Amino acid sequence: MPEGPEGLGELRKVARVVLLDPQGRILLLYGHEPEDPSDNWWFTPGGGVEGDETREEAALRELAEETGITEVELGPVLWRRTCSFPFAGRRWDQDEWYYLARTASTPRVVPEALGLTELERRSVAGARWWTCQELIQAHETVYPTRLAELLRRLLDEGPPARPEILDTEIV
Repeated sequence: MPEGPEGLGELRKVARVVLLDPQGRILLLYGHEPEDPSDNWWFTPGGGVEGDETREEAALRELAEETGITEVELGPVLWRRTCSFPFAGRRWDQDEWYYLARTASTPRVVPEALGLTELERRSVAGARWWTCQELIQAHETVYPTRLAELLRRLLDEGPPARPEILDTEIV
């Protein structure tokens, strides 16, 4: 694994999905600390690359496991971010790539009934489709922290010519 920026250990390779429906809404999952449901946030589907799979393969696998959604068109990498955060009693140092994906319809999502890991079953509590305006007005924690601004630019201008490098986030 690659070495992280100063202060971070080895980085876990992660693929995340910015899934948009035909109305331009983004799908976010609702999660919380396994032992403290009051410590909660919204985040994009995705997770770690396994074995010799590519990041694209990981993005599609994670999306299917976490949401049950398999009928998507995977697009380019929009953003890259290095982050470090505590979760479930350990620190996670990650190199995250955010892929654009689109659906032809707006599928209903029931995360608790799908292929979640044991840790995800204890920490993922729901999912919903958000409009950009709802994200802008939200008082809830959303990762990455600039998601509303990034989504607005994506909807207005389309995908960037090359992935935008987001600020490192250390929580």
